[in-house]
Amino acid sequence: MSTHAARERRALADLLEEAGPDAPTLCDGWTTRQLAAHLVVRERRLDAAGGIVIKPLQARLERVQAEFAAKPYQELVEMFRAGPQKLSPFSLKQVDEASNVVEFYLHSEDVRRARPDWKPRELDPVFADALWRRLEAGGRIYGRKSPVGLVLRRTNGQTAVLRKGVPVVTVTGEPGELVLYASGRQQVAQVRAEGDEVAVERAARAPLGL
Repeated sequence: MSTHAARERRALADLLEEAGPDAPTLCDGWTTRQLAAHLVVRERRLDAAGGIVIKPLQARLERVQAEFAAKPYQELVEMFRAGPQKLSPFSLKQVDEASNVVEFYLHSEDVRRARPDWKPRELDPVFADALWRRLEAGGRIYGRKSPVGLVLRRTNGQTAVLRKGVPVVTVTGEPGELVLYASGRQQVAQVRAEGDEVAVERAARAPLGL
């Protein structure tokens, strides 16, 4: 049975292929070529991928990522589509599902929402619930840099506290949109934020995310 991560991988690979190598994304000025290189290095070059979270390793990560970005774009996309090598921990279904569901969803939206004519993607309820569960599980990590108390609320009333404190901002939306907001993509997330006006603005500018 296909997993959420496997389906999102296929969808993201198709989107990268359709967009071509020079399309904009929401990722720190990266084009689709650089995003594709990031995705491949993250899974296939664990010796360099540590630079994503460990600052002393960032220079090595940038070198390796630049080497992959220099490859033919279609080759990069197909490497990502094929998935990690067998010895990679990402080749394990459980690791793939735990690590890549949100990652691939976010990067799909990074490509889609960088276009001027983008429209919201309608998520099936099962996938929306999967995104919400991951948001609940990692909420405090997503919100650790929020300068205000931050609560996320699904339209069905379920809530997740990202950060305790006052004043409190409550952000309401569908799970996919809340994941975007909590991951530092507040400006493109279709949500409703309620609270003190200044606090809402501070939350909207905060460096949220992993």
